[in-house]
Amino acid sequence: MRIKVLLVDDHLVVLRGLQYFLEIQQEIEIVGQACNGVEAMQKVEQLKPHIVLMDIQMPVMNGIEATKQITKRYPEVKVIILSSFSDRDSVIQAIREGAIGYQLKDVEPVVLAETIMAAMHGNRTFHPEATNHLVLNVTGRTEPGKGLEQLTPKEREVLYQITLGQSNREIAEQLFISEKTVKTHITSILGKMELQDRTKAAVHALRNRWFES
Repeated sequence: MRIKVLLVDDHLVVLRGLQYFLEIQQEIEIVGQACNGVEAMQKVEQLKPHIVLMDIQMPVMNGIEATKQITKRYPEVKVIILSSFSDRDSVIQAIREGAIGYQLKDVEPVVLAETIMAAMHGNRTFHPEATNHLVLNVTGRTEPGKGLEQLTPKEREVLYQITLGQSNREIAEQLFISEKTVKTHITSILGKMELQDRTKAAVHALRNRWFES
């Protein structure tokens, strides 16, 4: 029996790429595609896939909420997250809501196929970065200050201002730099911290007590 897979992503080029590779796998059959969480739920009802390959950031309903709804309504369906993001919050929330696997979009195609086949047999497979987050979450380690050293002095100043709830304009005035420069620093900060937005960066910094004396 071939593994029936539903692809869920809001980028057509991603869907095409996934279908191109996966449909040549003898063990896998692509039964459909969806571009958001709501459509994914409808397709699960219609197509009865074994596996759902789910993106996180999508319009209408994100992948984490869709994972929660699908695994609750259809416990026999396995959801694997395939995302560009590997931040702690995304990983933990996805697994908490029922995802059986978590891979990044830069994963080797053969590894993705192996992840799908493993999920079909009830086995969990995670990207190394996701595994690290899970281990730290289980052990309760917060590792204060980890990651702060990779930020430049100015980026640390900007991040500190973000934790105070300052806007880009207020940060620019406080640090005597332009708003454009502030945005550049924030983009760099998020990239280094592997986070999606400034709110998560602030929460991460506060949780890890980066700026406590």
